[in-house]
Amino acid sequence: MSKPVVIGITGGSGSGKSSVAQAVFKQFPGHSLLMLEQDSYYKDQSELTFEERLKTNYDHPLAFDSELLIEQLTDLVQHRAVERPIYDYTTYTRTKKTATEEPKEVIVLEGILILEDTRLRDLMDIKIFVDTDDDIRIIRRIKRDMQERGRTLDSVIEQYLTVVKPMYNQFIEPTKRYADLVIPEGGQNEVAIDLLTTKIRSILKK
Repeated sequence: MSKPVVIGITGGSGSGKSSVAQAVFKQFPGHSLLMLEQDSYYKDQSELTFEERLKTNYDHPLAFDSELLIEQLTDLVQHRAVERPIYDYTTYTRTKKTATEEPKEVIVLEGILILEDTRLRDLMDIKIFVDTDDDIRIIRRIKRDMQERGRTLDSVIEQYLTVVKPMYNQFIEPTKRYADLVIPEGGQNEVAIDLLTTKIRSILKK
């Protein structure tokens, strides 16, 4: 049984990571694919009050349970199913439920800080950084957080200016140097998507 192809897709919040992942998925309709989101691996904060959870810096590496993510990605690469945690954005902690994830031929790991940890990088066959202008990213974040996560405009802007942007500059943007491919403007870049899917096909044929 061949080793799954692990593709890491990172970039700032609202950069278009998910659109790149979806564009890749569409190119492999005959293969089994799994999307694994780093956001699912935010640390459990059920022991904290709601007010305390609001103060957590969710764009800092310490906000993630990297040990569990590494353990489960390793299991998937070794063809073992895992029980992925489920995170609730409205309560800022994990739910008590999990989702069973089966090993697939192609595993796409998507998240803002997946290239920050050497151990995670070593599990990836291809590392992608989606590079998108700050103004586009903040507009996308405002629309997403207000429509999907029930946030107010003021809270989204304040969080962006005080946490998201500084953390991007400190932790996320520097990981660009680890990427095998930098994709400007996300899923709209058809040339980059074609290059990526060609590389994936060449790995799958081995």
